[in-house]
Amino acid sequence: MGHREELSDIGSRILSTVCADLFISMHYMGPALGSLGYVMDLSTTTVGTDAEWIRFNPNYLMRLYLERPRRMNRTYLHMVLHCLFRHMFYAQDYEDRELWDLCCDIAVESVIDSMECETVSEIVSDRRSRIYQELQEQIHVLTAQKLYRLMSEKDRDYARETFLAGEFGADDHSFWARLEPTGEEKPKSGGGAGNNLKNRDRDGRRGPGEQKDLPGAGANNSLRDQWEKSMNRVKTQLEISGSRAGKDLPSELVRVLAAQTAAGKDLRAYLKHFMVLREEAGIDPDSFDPGFYNYGMQLYGNMPLIEENELRERVRVEELVIAIDTSASCQRGAVQEFLNETAAILLGRESFFRKVRIHILQCDEQVRSDLLITDPEQMKEYAGHFAIRGGGGTDFRPVFSYVEELRRSGELKRLRGLLYFTDGYGIYPARPTAYETAFVFERDADNRDDEVPDWALRLYV
Repeated sequence: MGHREELSDIGSRILSTVCADLFISMHYMGPALGSLGYVMDLSTTTVGTDAEWIRFNPNYLMRLYLERPRRMNRTYLHMVLHCLFRHMFYAQDYEDRELWDLCCDIAVESVIDSMECETVSEIVSDRRSRIYQELQEQIHVLTAQKLYRLMSEKDRDYARETFLAGEFGADDHSFWARLEPTGEEKPKSGGGAGNNLKNRDRDGRRGPGEQKDLPGAGANNSLRDQWEKSMNRVKTQLEISGSRAGKDLPSELVRVLAAQTAAGKDLRAYLKHFMVLREEAGIDPDSFDPGFYNYGMQLYGNMPLIEENELRERVRVEELVIAIDTSASCQRGAVQEFLNETAAILLGRESFFRKVRIHILQCDEQVRSDLLITDPEQMKEYAGHFAIRGGGGTDFRPVFSYVEELRRSGELKRLRGLLYFTDGYGIYPARPTAYETAFVFERDADNRDDEVPDWALRLYV
């Protein structure tokens, strides 16, 4: 065995041992811990991941493992959490790459520092505690997306950002850039993260013929999907573990996973929960056989044996209630964005009947106004001339009481759903509704969306 192969073998064995130690301490992370292969890469002076491989400099790895084994464990988990939260796949969406890298590191380290696990736990310094406290006073859950939004909207302090990068950085993010589309197809590595297990030998290492490849642009979506599935499996494992050992549950990881999982639920996609089956005027080509029509015309000259149906069945939204939180904490820009998105959906007509009954309620601690829209075109006009009524505190319960009055009076006969746009800072109703209820939030904003009741949906605009 040559010197290079020996170094690669030692590094792979170190990482395999660390992975095993982490798995013993946190079984719920199993679906994610076993998803990365190991490869020596001298283009880095430390260690990093491209969501498929952990790429390491063997000198750095051996020194860290011998001198600070607990830090080695934390670094491994740090990289896995980057993958689990799919930070490298979101990177191209953010203009300031250095700020995005910093926000990702803070988000990951905050989760690790919250874990009461002997394998990775360290005494959190007063310096870090103050930073977390300062951020959590402004953001309810420390996700990279929310941190980026907070820090990019403030006056930038580059000296402080450099200090924070040194405080929270643990790995090399340069491999993330290789995941971005370049217009040229790169050589594929033979499978995404979910396929890595079957390609390993019994020590958890890659075969020697596989260690050179990088994920190609065409494989990125597959890798991203694999990590999304891993995230959902870890979330499920945590929910199962929570019923057995609640006090040992890493609450910060639960909160971040909930925020990451919810962030993918889009308002447009979830309109199907509110749809009903009804006939409407229009030609239905699927139920019409042109053969009999043409045969009758040929046989009798002007009398078809069958004619086109003038009614067709459609599954679309007929009745809907849209409640808009106009309390002081809800920003007007966010409300306007929600109205614009809703108007675009209505005008698309693929989800709504030509005639609808949509009640738009403005509310804070009480219902301030109720506008009935019967034509999707009205929504465009309403969104363009929207004026906020309210500005007090937030209590969600009066809206649901008001809707029940409308149902009892017969004003709402076929209500299937209620959309409540809010920032989440309010009092939720305790009892589930007889119709689908969804609380809609602005994506990546500082929402209190983790308090939504289990019987309601969380959607994002």
